[in-house]
Parts: sequence; structure tokens; C-alpha cells
Amino acid sequence: MSATAESPSPHRTYTERRASAQADLAALDRVSARYANLRTLAFLVAAVTAGLIFAGRLPKVWWWAAAGAVFVYGVLAVLHHQVFRREARAKLYVLLNERGLARLGRGWHEFTERGERFLSPGHLFTPDLDVFGQGSLFQLMNETATRAGEERLASWLSAPAPAAEVEARQGAARELAPRVDFRQDLCVDSRVVAKEKAEPGLFIRWAEAGPSLDSIRWARPVAVVLPLVTLTVYVLEKLGILPDGAVWAGLAAQLAVALITRRALRAMDEAVEVGERGFVRYAPLFERVEGQRFEHPLLRKLQVGLQQSGKKPVSAHFKRFSRLYSFVEFKRHQFHPVIHWLTLWDVHALFALERWRAEHGKDVRNWFEGLAELEALSCVAGLAHDRPDFAWPVLETQGPRVEAVALGHPLLDAPVPNDVSLPGPAHALLITGSNMSGKTTLMRALGTNVVLALAGAPVCAKSFRLSPLQVLTSMRVKDSLERGVSYFYAEVQRIKAVLDASQAAKGQALFLLDEILLGTNTRERQIASREVLRLLLGTGAIGAVTTHDLSLAVLSDEPGAHVVNVHFRDHLEDGKMVFDYRLRQGVVDTTNALRVLRLAGVPVDDPEAPAH
Repeated sequence: MSATAESPSPHRTYTERRASAQADLAALDRVSARYANLRTLAFLVAAVTAGLIFAGRLPKVWWWAAAGAVFVYGVLAVLHHQVFRREARAKLYVLLNERGLARLGRGWHEFTERGERFLSPGHLFTPDLDVFGQGSLFQLMNETATRAGEERLASWLSAPAPAAEVEARQGAARELAPRVDFRQDLCVDSRVVAKEKAEPGLFIRWAEAGPSLDSIRWARPVAVVLPLVTLTVYVLEKLGILPDGAVWAGLAAQLAVALITRRALRAMDEAVEVGERGFVRYAPLFERVEGQRFEHPLLRKLQVGLQQSGKKPVSAHFKRFSRLYSFVEFKRHQFHPVIHWLTLWDVHALFALERWRAEHGKDVRNWFEGLAELEALSCVAGLAHDRPDFAWPVLETQGPRVEAVALGHPLLDAPVPNDVSLPGPAHALLITGSNMSGKTTLMRALGTNVVLALAGAPVCAKSFRLSPLQVLTSMRVKDSLERGVSYFYAEVQRIKAVLDASQAAKGQALFLLDEILLGTNTRERQIASREVLRLLLGTGAIGAVTTHDLSLAVLSDEPGAHVVNVHFRDHLEDGKMVFDYRLRQGVVDTTNALRVLRLAGVPVDDPEAPAH
């Protein structure tokens, strides 16, 4: 996938869209300034006219002119507010395209949404592969505007999906990638819903809670009949058919109903008020999705969930809820107590909401889950759009297997590509090399791309084939003073977790181990490392291990072994170490630990160096 004349480069797309949004914003600023001036003029006309009337300089008939100026000020204020809203949207479009440009360089490292709340030290791979946190996959990809969308993207990056699901996400994301208009419109609509991440969870809980007014179900027909009876009595009283004061019996009965139902109505009112916050403003998001024409089955399935054949679209249900809730909101009006007494207003309003919940409450969660999935797919599509040189992985049914051509680390600006082949069960790479030569980076590149691939995203490679895998890592082990765990024991616990997970996955796993068992002496480390590698390969898993213990290279000579020795190296140029980060076959034959110390200013001697 490359940029062509028909498919402009990401940089050009974002630059042009930012310029267009900035032009819109400048025009709106000019309109806003005119409205501000007109509002000031209308205010001054009203104030001066009123002042002259009070001073006796103008007759009282001029109050009509002052009132007209106040009315004009009100109309201008409403129109000015609409301009403010359009300005806010234009600013969001400018921001989105600036973020798009930032993702094309290193500017994305400044994004504040890093997904740190999803970090889990005990997770099998996310802490080691920079999935969350500063400089992470999540920080690069996340362009969600709701907490549900954020959580859906995080879940995709935290656990591999089945092959069919991966392929469905790929297809949907490929369709969404060039639809920058739709993706940005969806994001802006979502951000307008709330300045912070919107959370529909409270509303979902209210919608799924079930009936709240069963204890006063009798009040519904009473609220319809009793005010009509009271009104009829009042009319008959005025006609002289009934004695004066008869209407008070009906009003007393309505007051009794209002008092008896007050507790249940208040509980229902408080529950829906907590859950409603921001909910009704979601209607434009769903309307935006409903108006699209999708081709991929996954996108059409998500859309069908929001607009079922023969039924009203979800946005219509949202609007109906908004209308019903506005009746409940009447409680804030100063005349509400009197109106409720005369009509039993709250009974009608809250039972109408109860009926809405009975009809649609079971569907609300699916509505928001569909929106969250669409947001996550848009993030995957955004990565595909911004990285046109990334390849779409090919899923294999037989595994475990990973084969990559020109594999690079997706979080680096200019990664050095290397080929990696783990073609079948019990295959492993034993990676040796000098310090800082690229051993760990290669493993992280491999693991991170597998995470992307099994989330349904494109990967940093020329081609990439793999089977569904559980990624298992031991790379950033830390001790814990609080738990009283030493570094060595923390390493042992991590390796045990990796081994258990590999067995549970029945060998359908990719293990990545970086300098394991450093917390013990050389002899025991060599013995234990060999046994750990044998145990992992015994489950059928594939993987890679970095090491400075060259004695482990003998594993490649064992009968039936599929361990391949590969290495990185460095060389000196003008007294400085130079790395090319190219993977080579065989075991490294040079080291650089003493040179690194000397270059850092540590005066160490090599006792084995020849005397001068």
C-alpha cells in the first residue's frame, strides 16, 4: 500500500485538512466578532433608551424600543452561541490534523493519552513490549474519544484474537483507512459529547436495572383518570351543578397520590439523572454512523445493530429519550410543584421513561459496544493510513509460526529491517551479540508486530505471516522491596508464568526471553537457561532468547533441535563503536563490554590483553 496520485500521502492529507479547518476557524472568528459588536450595540441601545426614559428625556412609549433591543440582543446571543459551537468543532478538526502530522514524526510522544491505567505488571507481554505507557503502541494509535472506545482498543492490544476475527478487523480497517472524513467526523462528534472521555456505563446500568416503579404501578392509570375527574368536577362546580368547594376533594386526592408516590418517583428520578449525564448528546454520533454506506460485512453488521431493518434507527430512540427526559427536567422549574399537584406531572414523565427502558434497555449496551468497536477500528485504520508502508499480515491456520521479511520496530522512526523465520513448532532463535547491538530491539520488534497483527492491525514489515499465538515475554523483570522479592526470584516467577502459559496454550505461543536468570552465578545460569529453553520448546512453542552465554549455542547441535544461532555485531571507526543492527547467522565472535566502560570514562584494564 503506497501513496499515489489517487491516494495522497498522509502528510499532504493532514496538511490540507488542517489548512481548511484553520480557514473555517478564521472565518468563524470574523463572524463571531461581528456578532459580539452587534450584541454590544443592542445592549447599549437598550441601556441608553432605558436611561433616557428614567431621566424623563423620552416618553414611556420608548419602552417598546428598549424591549425590542433586548429581544434583538437575545436573538443575537443565541446565534452567537451557535457560532461558538462551530468554532469549537473547527478547533477540534485543527487539533486532529495536527495530531495526524505529529504521528508522522516523533510528535506523538507528547500525546497525553498513554493508556497507563491499562498497565499491569503481571501481564504476559504488555509491560515488556511497550503496549501501554510513554512511547507505547497505545499512545501512537489511540484516537478514541470515549472511555468505551479506549477500553476496546486496549483490550485488542492486550489479548490475541482468533484468526477469523483478526481477518474481519483487517478488512473493516482497510475500508476505513482512506475515509479520513468519516473517521475525523466521528472523533469530533465524540469529543463534543464531553470535553473528557464520555462514560455511558452509568446509563447502561440504569437501562439494564429493570423496572423501578412496580411498587406504584397503580399510580399510572390513577394519574390519567384523577386529574380529568378533578377538572370535570371543577367545570360542573362552575356551572352550578355541584356545590362550591367540591373540587377540593379531587385536589386533595391528587395531593395524596403525589405524597404516596414521592419516594419511588424520587428514587427513579435520581437514578436516571445520574445515568443520563451526557447520554442524550450521543445521538449525533449514531446518526453519523447510520448515514454511512459500508461494504465490509463487519462494518455492515455494526451498522445493522444501530439501524435494524424495519425499525427506527438508534438515533431516533436517543431523540425520543431526550424528549421524554426534558419532561422530567421540568422539575427544575419554579412552577413545578403546582403543575405536579394539578396534573401529577412526574408520574406521567417517569412512567414514560420506564416504558422507554422496557422497550430499549436490553439493547443499550449493544449500541455502545458497537460504537466502541467502530472507534477501535478507526484507530487501526488510522495506523494503516499513517503508515502506508506497513504490511497487512497473512494469517495461517497451522502453527505456531512467524515469518517476516524486512521486519522493523513499529515505534521507531527509522528501524533497520531484518528477516525473521520461525517456521514451525519448537523453532527458536538464540541471539548473541555485543551490548547495544540490537538484540533486545529485535525481540521487541518481533513481539510488538505480533501484538499488532493479532489485534487486526498492519505491521512494520514488507511481508508477515503468522498463526494465532499467545505472546509470552520475560524482558523487564523487577525486584520488589515491598513484597520482599529478590531480582532472581522475580525472574524465576516470571519464567514459571511463561512456561505455564505456554503449556496452557498447547504450544501455540511465542516466547521472548531477554538475558534470563542474570541473578545467579554463571555455571547455574548456563545449566538453568538450557533447561528452561528445552522445556519451552518441549511444549511446541516458538521463540527467541538473547544471551551473552555463548555456551548456550551448543543447543543448535542437539539432535532434533530447531535452535538457530544468530547475532549482531559492532566495529570501531575512528575510536568509536558503530552498530549496523543487521542480523547475521552464527554466534558472535566479538564483545564490547570493556570498550563501553572505557568510552563511558571508567578506567578498566583487560588482564588478558597483550602487554605493550
